[in-house]
Amino acid sequence: MFNKIIKRGGRKGQRADGGEAAQRAAAPSSSSGGGGGAGGAPAPVTVNHASRASAPSPSSPTSPHVAATSSAFAAGNAAASQPAPPLLEPLPLLRDVAAADRPGLLLRKLRLVAALFDFSDSLKHPREKEAKRQALLELVDYVQAPSPAANANAPVRLPENVQEALVAAISVNIFRPLPPALHESAAAIDPGAAPDDEEEPYLDPAWPHLQLVYELLLRYVVSPDTDTKVAKRYVDHAFVLRLLDLFDSEDPREREYLKTVLHRIYGKFMVHRPFIRKAINNVFYRFIFETERHNGIGELLEILGSIINGFALPMKEEHKLFLSRALIPLHKPKSVAIYHQQLSYCIVQFVEKDYKLADTVIRGLLKYWPVINCQKEVLFLGELEEVLEATQPVEFQRCMVPLFKQIGRCLNSSHFQVAERALFLWNNDHIVSLIAQNRSVIFPIIFEALERNIQSHWNQAVHGLTANVRKMFLDMDSELFEECQQQYIEKQARAKEMEEQRESAWRQLEAVVAAKASGDDMVLVN
Repeated sequence: MFNKIIKRGGRKGQRADGGEAAQRAAAPSSSSGGGGGAGGAPAPVTVNHASRASAPSPSSPTSPHVAATSSAFAAGNAAASQPAPPLLEPLPLLRDVAAADRPGLLLRKLRLVAALFDFSDSLKHPREKEAKRQALLELVDYVQAPSPAANANAPVRLPENVQEALVAAISVNIFRPLPPALHESAAAIDPGAAPDDEEEPYLDPAWPHLQLVYELLLRYVVSPDTDTKVAKRYVDHAFVLRLLDLFDSEDPREREYLKTVLHRIYGKFMVHRPFIRKAINNVFYRFIFETERHNGIGELLEILGSIINGFALPMKEEHKLFLSRALIPLHKPKSVAIYHQQLSYCIVQFVEKDYKLADTVIRGLLKYWPVINCQKEVLFLGELEEVLEATQPVEFQRCMVPLFKQIGRCLNSSHFQVAERALFLWNNDHIVSLIAQNRSVIFPIIFEALERNIQSHWNQAVHGLTANVRKMFLDMDSELFEECQQQYIEKQARAKEMEEQRESAWRQLEAVVAAKASGDDMVLVN
């Protein structure tokens, strides 16, 4: 009898637990997009911060537009807890309903878009995925369609509650944990394995679907129907930070869309501009001084290139600090070759905007000049030429001594590409004119390096280029050339004399030691 009572109590407890679980599943989540799985009750959708590390809760105060997702879908989400799958509910096309009924239909379609699926398996929920794709295509067409002629009685195409639901649905889809990076996966398998920079980029199997979501976001941002005063409540600072987190995606197609979207947000939402610049700075700081690994540095620099191009003059101190604290230190990481083209463009933009920054830039390049990485040295020389093209004579004079000492070391590099690239600087007319104006200082610094190349460099192409530069110096100022040549001959003679003195001193020392050793031997014999 006692055992029967125990069993009945256990069954009741299980039934009660199941009821509580069903209630929790039916309750609207603070981050739910209103969707659900196929063939069952709709499951709550969780919005995760788009990073590989643990993320704060989406219900935090920093994400108000995500916390309000349930209210956004209130009009079209009344049956969210019903067993019938909403994805299979037939919905009319937007163009087939009256303008007054479109906001409600938009909310129902956005509820459909907010449902999440596993796109790594094409056999799972094919009908639901296709229904979502069709809804996304229709929403993209609707948002980018031109507004009808102004009519005071016509309803607003994108009411505020629709915009809120739209941003929430987009957030549910794109803000997700990124898969582990290739180097992280390799390190987990073999901690001693070296990272392979030539690995194929990871291509997200869900990209055909994500592309439509990004296209919807882009069309919403650029749409003339999007009122920035309303949209900034949902495309807020938290939204921008999440977008920046996604730049670390390994899929280049996603990074390209992110670049376009963030650039459009920067252009349309003027209130967000200082925050976006500061947030990008923080990404750079973490990359330079902590991780030295990030997939989206090149795309962020492309955005900054156009931003810098629009800076007003005189340039703010904030922008100059950004140059010295973020852009110039970006030359430090080993992976600079991946984003060097975009970085060089940004640096040159600063010098062209304000020529007084040339000295800061050149000294910054010299500070981070590579010592043993020859390919990186070739990149630096190419960037240096672009900077010197925009440099004025006054700024050039401030940094020419340390600059040409470094160029002289490059001329004598045993790596022929480094020496060759340094000699190519003399093919630039502007640089040659700067050198000619300051030849009395530059000739003595560079002459010895040229003579060493003529006498001992192994590469014939470097020999030929060195002879051309040497002849250019001779034609430019023959008297100074002869003076430098005489000084070089005297210096070589002094060096030879000192070498002979050292050898003589060593011979005398060896003779004394030998005599002492023979004397000790004679004492031992006696």
